[in-house]
Parts: sequence; structure tokens; C-alpha cells
Amino acid sequence: MNPWVKRVLGLVVALVVYAIDQGIKGWVVNDVQLDRIGQVYVLPFFNLTWTQNFGVSLGLFTAGSPEGRWALVAMTGAIAAFVFVWLLRERKLPEIAALGMVLGGALGNIRDRFGVGYVIDYADLHFGGFRPFLIFNLADAAITIGVLIILARSLFSREKPDAAAETAPIAD
Repeated sequence: MNPWVKRVLGLVVALVVYAIDQGIKGWVVNDVQLDRIGQVYVLPFFNLTWTQNFGVSLGLFTAGSPEGRWALVAMTGAIAAFVFVWLLRERKLPEIAALGMVLGGALGNIRDRFGVGYVIDYADLHFGGFRPFLIFNLADAAITIGVLIILARSLFSREKPDAAAETAPIAD
């Protein structure tokens, strides 16, 4: 497959993740009005719960001021730019798709922070009183899954040796 086709597919993945993330957040705010009602019971192990995340992953680096907010926008924007460049340089389709997931999720959360000052989180997965995750959103899930794919592939996939290199005589 042409390398540019792979890169375009990665950017399409990013666009789809971004669009679905923003669509769900719009639905949660405008249709469900979760910001007004706080919580909606969906399943015995899943609720929609309104949360305004003023920080980054796991609530770290909470922005308590306008300057902190814009610093987070700048920092996450720089990370997104790095991921974009990495996507354009990557050659393997699984990694490109995973980077597209990370990029789309990052752009979705950056859009929230830029537009409303915080990231809109709503997905509350729980098993009784046990919550394996903080309340999250689709962008967070896409970032996490993309990073896990990249890590798994880097740990468990090996380059196949070049057949010509294996059969070439060793020079003295």
C-alpha cells in the first residue's frame, strides 16, 4: 500500500475519532442536558455522569487559572503536533491507525479546553462501588487504546529479517 494512502487513512481515523467525540459531547450537553441533571443511570455498571476536567490524565496538572488553562492548551497542542508529525513519518499501518486515534482524541479534548475551559467527561464505568477508571470520555478512551496498541506492537512485534541478508555470505 502506498505510504501516503496509509497516512491519509491515519488522518481519517483522527477525523472520525474527533467527530464522534464532539458529537457525543454535544449530545450529552444539548440533548441529555447532563450538565444540568448530573447523572443518568444507563446500565448496572455504566452511568452518564457530568464531570468538568480542568486537568489532564488522571486529574493531573489541574489548571486553576486562565493562565493554567492556556498553558494546558499549549502543552497538549504541542503533544498533538508531535503525534501528527510521528503519524506522517510512520510506515506501518497499525501504528498509523493507533496514532490517528491518539491525535483525534487529543484534538477533541483540546477543543473542549479551548472552547469551554475544561474537558467534558461523562462515561462512568463501575462495578458496584468499584470504579476501575475515573470518569472519562470517548477521546480519553481513543487515546488510551491508541497508546496501548503502540506499546503492544513495540513490545510484541518483531521485524522479519530481510531474506537477502540471511542468505548473504558473511565477509571476512
